[in-house]
Amino acid sequence: MSSTSPIRVAVTGAAGQIAYSLLFRIASGAMFGPDRPVAFQLLEVPLEKPMQALEGVAMELDDCAFPLLKSITVTSDPAIAFKDANWCLLVGAKPRGPGMERADLLKDNGKIFITQGQVIDQVAAEDARIAVVGNPANTNCMIAASQAKRLPADRFTAMVRLDQNRAQTQLAKKASTDLTAVRDIFIYGNHSPTMFPAFAHATINGQPAPAVINDDAWLKGPFCETVGKRGAAIIAARGASSAASAANALVDHVRDLITPGTIHSVAVKSNGAYGFDPQVWAGLPVRTTTPGSYEVVEGYAMDEFAQAKIAATNAELVEERAAVASML
Repeated sequence: MSSTSPIRVAVTGAAGQIAYSLLFRIASGAMFGPDRPVAFQLLEVPLEKPMQALEGVAMELDDCAFPLLKSITVTSDPAIAFKDANWCLLVGAKPRGPGMERADLLKDNGKIFITQGQVIDQVAAEDARIAVVGNPANTNCMIAASQAKRLPADRFTAMVRLDQNRAQTQLAKKASTDLTAVRDIFIYGNHSPTMFPAFAHATINGQPAPAVINDDAWLKGPFCETVGKRGAAIIAARGASSAASAANALVDHVRDLITPGTIHSVAVKSNGAYGFDPQVWAGLPVRTTTPGSYEVVEGYAMDEFAQAKIAATNAELVEERAAVASML
């Protein structure tokens, strides 16, 4: 693909709240850069109301007159949405309803991601990359990847960048310093309240974060809890789940995956890194090597507290994998 041909970007759940905050950012150049044209292939469920809403979103995108946006395809057919797509942003998923157990959600969404994984593998571009946002993101990503025969597992990533961004902000606030002073805060494990923001490796103005903050009880308690339960706190406050911040995190996720040398948090197939089950998709620090490709950054030492947190989030991922074993 030449640098002047449009990047074909498939987005699922394209009439939803996250996509509404996402599409205009992509079209303005925030994800792929200010000089890279894009073509949208937008997917929604085949129901009148969502499709009508999606038509409205497409009209608004037209009305913005984004110079980089070269075409918009609106469809309810995955084979059309994913055809020749270079990036497949799997934002749409069934939300957890009242009284619904996580296992029920896993099974309902698993069916969606089986289909999408199969179709992406059949029709997406040779260089296709897949980023999963729809929850439970790690396990949905694993399900989609399990259906692929052509595309390798490392093309499938899930988003834990929202957790990283949340953790970075909380550390900056606690240290009363600028956000940019906080570096190397990485997320391990599941995108759920069990995920672990590894504060011991973070730095603030070049100094170890624990030494700057000097409050071990806060780091091990309220800090981890605030980051892990931030999504629930936002639902309680605004009556709806995180949308703009999730969209912003996906912009960061993809932009850093196409920027060589960047080290950031991504949920990838663990292959046993940091003691995770080799078959689960876990948040890990990765270094982007070439645009769209990465390697896990190994060698961070984990103390007893970190090891216990990683063991707990790994246990949840293994439990989720067992719950959907028949789909893999």
